[in-house]
Amino acid sequence: MSLVAFGVKPSLLPSADEIRAAHARIAPHVARTPLVRDDALSQQLGGEVLLKLECLQHGGSFKLRGALNAVMSLWESERQDGIVASSAGNHGIGVAMAAQRLGVRATVFVPSSAPAVKRDKIAALGAVVDASQPSYDAAEDAAKAYAAQSGGTFVSPCTGRSLLAGAGTVALEIFEERPDTSTLVVCVGGGGLVGGMGGFVRDAARHVRVLGAQSIKTNAMALALAAGHAVDIPDEPTLCDGLAGRVDAEMYAQGKAAIDEIATVEESEVAAAMRFLHRRHGLVVEGSGAVGVAALLHGRLRPSAFPAVVTVSGANIERARFDAVLAG
Repeated sequence: MSLVAFGVKPSLLPSADEIRAAHARIAPHVARTPLVRDDALSQQLGGEVLLKLECLQHGGSFKLRGALNAVMSLWESERQDGIVASSAGNHGIGVAMAAQRLGVRATVFVPSSAPAVKRDKIAALGAVVDASQPSYDAAEDAAKAYAAQSGGTFVSPCTGRSLLAGAGTVALEIFEERPDTSTLVVCVGGGGLVGGMGGFVRDAARHVRVLGAQSIKTNAMALALAAGHAVDIPDEPTLCDGLAGRVDAEMYAQGKAAIDEIATVEESEVAAAMRFLHRRHGLVVEGSGAVGVAALLHGRLRPSAFPAVVTVSGANIERARFDAVLAG
């Protein structure tokens, strides 16, 4: 469904110029990740399919882009008061990296179930980690309360124009390399990545369709778009921990503005996509980063125009868990 059909003002999302400015700001600190063709998916779908490998980004995910732009956009007085974030893991790593590079104090709230590989990376970068909350949503509530009490600035993992503009630099790089791109397939949790990328294409490449993908256990955005309002979902064990949590009203509005179609995949299909990416490209990809490939591989999404570019958005998974998926 189109932006106009949803009745959402385009200004909800960052403009292409804001995203270009974000790219110039963060470029010295981020990797320009590869865009590679996948022959198997191209043959299966009847058109060229490329993978944008944000799993090779510094910190192991695209999250560094938005976190950096958000923190670099703060006033100096705000930086001095410190920053606070909630995260399933990858945003926390991005925030901790940004804070370390800019000399800012950071406190990151993660759920107690967050993978140790993510918690340990955040702590190793110098941020204070609070893992006392049982779920992602509880961690977010605690982070917001702590920010209000301490005077720090809360840096959301999914909302805020500067964060979205940083995430949107993924789309800018894609179109600089392949201006003929006709479809984007984006991993979706709370809508930060798809909101940023959607902002770029709604402004600068309006013919492009944006397709979202998430797992059946992290399907808050799909449920919200179907229901027409924000939703909570149960906190369940999932390979896609990075996509977990509720979709609030602002996240819902971003998703509504950015997404033309969204599909959910089974956990087993996510695991198959992780094996596919490792077998074909030698990549270690966490479940959250593989949902777009899973949706194409298993026919949950079918692009109507090519080339189609799929985000492979994260690589932070514990080795034992990844080995178990490969053995599955």
